[in-house]
Amino acid sequence: MFFNSWQFIVFFAVVYTTYVLLRRPKWQNLLLLVASYYFYAAWDWRFLGLILLSTVVDYFAGLRIVHAESYGAKRRWVTLSIATNLGILGFFKYFNFFADNLAALLASVGMNPDTLRLDIVLPVGISFYTFQTMSYTIDIYRDRLRPTRNFLDFALFVAFFPQLVAGPIERARALLPQIQRPRIITREALHSGAWLIYWGLWKKIVVADNLAFLVDPVFDGSAHATAAQAYLGVFAFAFQIYCDFSGYSDVARGIARVMGFELMRNFDLPYFAVNPSDFWRRWHISLSTWLRDYLYIPLGGNMGGTARMYRNLFLTMLLGGLWHGAAWNYVWWGIYHGLLLIAFRVAAGGTRKVPVGAMKMVTMVRVFVMFQLTLFGWLLFRATRRSPSPDGTLRDDSLGQILEMLTSMHNGWGFTGESLVLSGQIAFFVLPLMVVQWLQYRSDNHYVMSTWSLPVRSAFLGFLSWMWLLYGVQRGTAFIYFQF
Repeated sequence: MFFNSWQFIVFFAVVYTTYVLLRRPKWQNLLLLVASYYFYAAWDWRFLGLILLSTVVDYFAGLRIVHAESYGAKRRWVTLSIATNLGILGFFKYFNFFADNLAALLASVGMNPDTLRLDIVLPVGISFYTFQTMSYTIDIYRDRLRPTRNFLDFALFVAFFPQLVAGPIERARALLPQIQRPRIITREALHSGAWLIYWGLWKKIVVADNLAFLVDPVFDGSAHATAAQAYLGVFAFAFQIYCDFSGYSDVARGIARVMGFELMRNFDLPYFAVNPSDFWRRWHISLSTWLRDYLYIPLGGNMGGTARMYRNLFLTMLLGGLWHGAAWNYVWWGIYHGLLLIAFRVAAGGTRKVPVGAMKMVTMVRVFVMFQLTLFGWLLFRATRRSPSPDGTLRDDSLGQILEMLTSMHNGWGFTGESLVLSGQIAFFVLPLMVVQWLQYRSDNHYVMSTWSLPVRSAFLGFLSWMWLLYGVQRGTAFIYFQF
């Protein structure tokens, strides 16, 4: 069930109307839990068992941790929680990846193993809810959170449908108290929530889905693309994935807000970042902060010397890349961003203070350079080609696709008529977004549109609606991050 589908519109209309009429938090929570399980079952009811397993294990593990009589007992219960969640995630998401690569490694040294490959379907949202539930037990283990005794409240925390399948990855410290107390739906929450839903769907249906039609042919024909086409294809993908993923997060936040909940902001104008650290403070914030708090810091963080800090950065980004999918292109992407973080930290040691008068120009240059570096990362991320192997199975050929795109410069940088048309199509969909984001960046206000006069605001909404009606992709297409 996609946010951008008529099925979801009917589902949410029924749920929201009933939710408002119930009034009492206990009954509202029960309704939301049933609705969340129905929402997930609409994808594949068989995988509800995985959510329930994770919920039950982490609920009881949280209680046992806080009542354990020794440090060893606490550690055993948190280990059970982590092992259960990582076991579910590892089997369904990574089993075939590691089995295939082990078979390829053995074959490279002259052995001919029978590849053990299972017909495993990846449960939607598994990477999100396993990380969310793990953070609950880890925080209890660290004495940063008291466990809830209300199983239904905890189950709703795990399965809350607006952010269940693609985040943001919420912390129990933020979401559970909102579940446990009465919600007040203010007029401001209704207005801002409705805007987030509209803006998020516009980014998905108008920008992301249309850019997909421009990106796919470039990558599918990577062997024959010119340098201009290759660059434009990667540029378009940068905005496709941003509008697709941030659009989902906006809709999730908007739906939650009109029900009286507040989810964390998952994106903060990431293409205005001035360096890699700044980019990860702005992109997929719920994941980057999760990796920081539950992986980078436990590894040692900035403690233990420069070499260890660089090692921790590299391992964190490598595993962050692998979190996105069981494929080598995500590994390359994680490695690249790990090296980028390290390189900028090394370079920062020799930088000098910038004169105040030149600050704006220097910032613009830094934003431009960081965006170009980000584009190279998106090339690695998007290279998902699979090619037939001699035995008839499909093998990962992402590296081959990456090399074809990089060597496209030999096909010439000249802007052909086809390249000019492509650049015009990209600009048509991207420029309205960038105008809004530039105004948000300059004003440091994500709701800058609310400060405009009524005629200006009405004209702007009219223009967005015109684009939606004429160019919106009406068939409900899946969000990119559903596959992660």
